[in-house]
Order: sequence, then structure tokens, then C-alpha cells
Amino acid sequence: MKRLVAAQFPQWRDLSVRPVEVDGWDNRTYRLGEALTARLPTADGYVPAVAKENEWLPRLAPALPVAVPSIMGEGVPGEGYPYPWSVRGWLDGETAARGRIDDMEQFAVSLADFILALQRCDTTGGPPAGEHSWYRGASPAYYDEETRRCLAALDGRVDTGRAAAVWEAALDAEWSGEPVWFHGDIASGNLLVADGKLTAVIDFGTSGVGDPACDLVIAWGMFSGDSRETFRRAVGQDEGTWARARGWLLWKCLLTLTGNIDTDPERAAVDQRLIAQVLADHERFG
Repeated sequence: MKRLVAAQFPQWRDLSVRPVEVDGWDNRTYRLGEALTARLPTADGYVPAVAKENEWLPRLAPALPVAVPSIMGEGVPGEGYPYPWSVRGWLDGETAARGRIDDMEQFAVSLADFILALQRCDTTGGPPAGEHSWYRGASPAYYDEETRRCLAALDGRVDTGRAAAVWEAALDAEWSGEPVWFHGDIASGNLLVADGKLTAVIDFGTSGVGDPACDLVIAWGMFSGDSRETFRRAVGQDEGTWARARGWLLWKCLLTLTGNIDTDPERAAVDQRLIAQVLADHERFG
């Protein structure tokens, strides 16, 4: 990493380089000194996100109510590393664990405000949902075969009849609205908090222009009870969009549960809890 920085950004060659404390799967991120980070894709499939974020984050940032990564430099393959990469400004804050949030209902409102502000951003020339977004922003039908395979594998171990009803409802609620910007991976690890409040949103690698239903999955992944109700009211969205959001969550939970139900009881319990919540939500609102 130090050789890569020195070769392409000699003005930063003397900065310290160290891995960030909390890293992701799609990219490896390093601190460069105290004010910068280097972000490097880990595989071919994550490369399109580099140019997309480099182009669009500076355009989106002025319209958003909290900070997003600033692009400070655009790296190219070199020093044995095969992919384009980027240098960004460091954003202070910690990932949004519940214990770091002062007021979950206020946090739900702040996150809803971010989602709605993102949806209001100009979509002209924006990247339509597709392979670069791992089909976030497209119809959940893209994952229909995979979902049905998981339902078959889990028959007798989860309530696959009720789960199939949620999935069918998601497919039936076809999206017909105007394309809007979506983030694509709104999860606690991509939300930063400081002093108990939302201060930044990171990792726009799966962002694009299309159906915003995928951005509502956080309703179950992070919120519960009053905070979930607050988020639902604050973010709005029609019932079809919520039906597709339930489909997105169900697909992901079924997929991971299929892989971990016999090997990782702790993770399996999380997936099973989320599935139960989304089934109950479907029966309440669907």
C-alpha cells in the first residue's frame, strides 16, 4: 500500500498507512495519516463502484444532509495491485451500533431524511440499476430462482409457506415510479455516528438510479418497535415499495440462513429473527 501511494501520489508518500479498525468485504480501506483513506476493491465485481463513486459522490454531496466520502485522488493499477482505487477524506465517527445512538427514534428520522434527500437528487445521467449495483434498485425478481431454491432447502426449518407469500407479494408489487437515487446498502456498518447522532453515510458502491425499495431494509435490520414505526412514517413510500423491501430482506436472510443454519447458530438466529419480523410485518401491512 505504501509503495502504491508513493508511486502515484508522491505528495502523500510520507503519511503513515494502517488498516481501518472496521473494514468491509468489497474493499480494503487504509488510513493515510490522519485526514485521508485509501480504498481498494478486493475483486473484479467491485471495480465498477470506483469510477461510479468518483464521479457521483461529489455531485450528490451538496444535496445531502450528512457527510459522504470526499474524493481526493483517483488511483490506477500498479505495484502489483490490479484494480483502480481511490483516496478519500477521512470521516470522523463510529459505525452505528445501537449503544452509540442517543435516541433511536430521532436517529430513524435523520436516516429517513437522508434517504428522502437522496431520492430528490437529480438523476440525469445517473447509472441505472444493474450489474454494478448487484441489481439493487432493480426488481427483486432478479433473485427469484435463488430465493425459491433457498425456500426448498429450508422447508421444515422455517415457515416456508408464509415466507413464500411474502416473496410473491414482493414480485407482484411491480415498481412503476420514476427512477430515483438509491444507496443500495444502508446498514449499520455504513452509517457513522458521533455524539449519538447520524453524521455520515459511506460506501455508495451499490448505489444507482432505480427503485428505492432496497433502502428500506434497514427498517428491520436496525429498528424495532417505536423506532421502526417512526422510520416508516418519516420515510413514507407506498405499500408496494414496502412489499418489495420485505422481499429484499427475505431473499438475503434466506440466502445466508441456507449457508449457516447448521454451521453458525448465532448468525442463523439473527436471520431467523429477521425472517419472523418480516413475515409478521407482511401480515400486518401486506
